[in-house]
Amino acid sequence: MGFFMNNVLLRDLAVLFTRVALGVIFIAHGWQKLTEWGLDGTAAAFDQLGVPLPMASAWFAALVELVGGVALVVGLAVPVSALLLALDMLGALLIVHLGNGVFVSANGYELVLALGATALLLAAVGAGRFSLDRLIAPRLSRGADRRAPEPAAA
Repeated sequence: MGFFMNNVLLRDLAVLFTRVALGVIFIAHGWQKLTEWGLDGTAAAFDQLGVPLPMASAWFAALVELVGGVALVVGLAVPVSALLLALDMLGALLIVHLGNGVFVSANGYELVLALGATALLLAAVGAGRFSLDRLIAPRLSRGADRRAPEPAAA
């Protein structure tokens, strides 16, 4: 087992750090779509990039990124929020970035792949101990303290 798996507190701290860091990035991108570019500007950019239903997609991306980012930071509904964020990034990957290579400097997919993969991981492992999910529904949360049972000794 890995170092973090052997120490539940360290694992929960790693999940907390990851949730907050990812959440801040998504909040910034959602806020940018709503306030800096505006939904009309975001939809126009999406239209130029070939995103289907650009206005609906602009609303979806802005709200999922902003609200989902906040949810990650506070640890609320993390499996659902993170899955929606991963789907948001999958759309960006497939529709906009995949054909441009890896590097973000060429509008490539490295950032959306990293964000989407991290969101997917959080959807799988849950919010961890330091979260509203754990306070509100501890039996439903899939925090780091609910590991698979250790194999029986031979």
